[in-house]
Amino acid sequence: MTLNTLSLSAAAGVTAPTLLVMLAGAYDKPADFIDAGFGAALHASGRAIDLVLVESDLAAVCDGSLATRVEAEIIAPRRAMYPHILTGGISIGGITALMHADLHPGGSDGLVLLAPYPGNRSITREIAAAGGLSAWQADDGLAANDERRGWRALRDAARTRTPPVWLGYGNDDRFSGGHALMAAVLPAAQICRIAGGHDWPTWLQLWQSYLPLHPLQAP
Repeated sequence: MTLNTLSLSAAAGVTAPTLLVMLAGAYDKPADFIDAGFGAALHASGRAIDLVLVESDLAAVCDGSLATRVEAEIIAPRRAMYPHILTGGISIGGITALMHADLHPGGSDGLVLLAPYPGNRSITREIAAAGGLSAWQADDGLAANDERRGWRALRDAARTRTPPVWLGYGNDDRFSGGHALMAAVLPAAQICRIAGGHDWPTWLQLWQSYLPLHPLQAP
């Protein structure tokens, strides 16, 4: 069974220069982005970004195949259509976008992360104990479903500024401790922290904050 997706064009009948593949959080559907106002905000912004909104199939999350399936089913068939392809997501979709960057280096021209799930607490404790993400070293031979892959991709992207990463999250998000570890390696211009929790109203505000900055350029 193919991944459940929903496509949204910036303008009818026109292919935008940029595609953003955006993965939903656990138990959310692609249509939930539209219901939350993401499409309306995109059209109001006038930004030339086409969207493919993707359900984060939980079986594929658990076995580590989701990032590879996103590449094979969604990104690879569209590479010839778009000069620029960005990846991103909300919560579990955000960490999956980072894991895709680890598994497919150079496969994304930028990452748009809204309150990404930081993995289980043992991972964030491990990174904090190492002195933060810049000092942390990932083990070799990580399994495909090991969320440390996402952290490794973020660390490497922060070091090289390629691809540029934009991170947004709410102060009261239950994962804000992990988000702060992520934010510590990114330039201030690529971080947005607002009042709010791990919920659609906060994610919409973050999306609205990102849109004026597109295309994001690494300093």
